[in-house]
Amino acid sequence: MKVLFIHGLASSGAYKMASSLRILMKGSEVIAPDVPIGPQEALDLLEGICRDERRPELVVGLSLGGFWAQKLRGYRKILVNPDFHISRLLRTMIGEREYLSPRRDGALTFTVTEALCDEYARLEATEFDGLSPEEAALTTGMFADRDEMVNCKDEFERFYPGRARSYPGTHLPNYPEIKKYILPVIECGL
Repeated sequence: MKVLFIHGLASSGAYKMASSLRILMKGSEVIAPDVPIGPQEALDLLEGICRDERRPELVVGLSLGGFWAQKLRGYRKILVNPDFHISRLLRTMIGEREYLSPRRDGALTFTVTEALCDEYARLEATEFDGLSPEEAALTTGMFADRDEMVNCKDEFERFYPGRARSYPGTHLPNYPEIKKYILPVIECGL
């Protein structure tokens, strides 16, 4: 199985959830790119990965990665604590910020500007446009019951009725939570 893992804000493909998926899904190829902070560059990269010979059979997105996964239509997806309104958080982070996990290009920081926030806000305004029942059926949302950062579960349920699941945990799932709660959802579709 080919899995595309999309990390969250200020992270990278080296984030521990990608490593956890590789360990738990032996024999599967887990593609975990470093997603650019710029929205158009990010979308271009992710759509390119989905178009090429590495077409994933499953997309798993964490936080901001859940936002990106939701935009990749036509793929089976698991959105883990998705943030559908990243522009709100970014507006509180104007300036230079550090990446929280190592990136392949060696970048240590990224810059948040008002223009960047506006780019995300424009994408957010149309993120659920054209969502068909068939597309909704491909998507599962996993929501931590103690998420201290984001709570988009009600919004998810409006657009993906009956497709949300809760699990005990916080915004960033650890290895035992991934194994106990997220892996069984992945395996349901194998």
